[in-house]
Amino acid sequence: MRLGPMELGLIVVLVLILFGAGRLPDVFTQVGKAFRNFKDAQKDDPTDLG
Repeated sequence: MRLGPMELGLIVVLVLILFGAGRLPDVFTQVGKAFRNFKDAQKDDPTDLG
């Protein structure tokens, strides 16, 4: 599933409405940390199912 420009624009508008422009850098910082932690946890998982 690919997101087109219309969908991406709608997501950006919704994020701005929900969090406001002032808190946006903090929100993206937290999301980035969460993704980084998730990737690190996958890489360090000793029980590889594949």
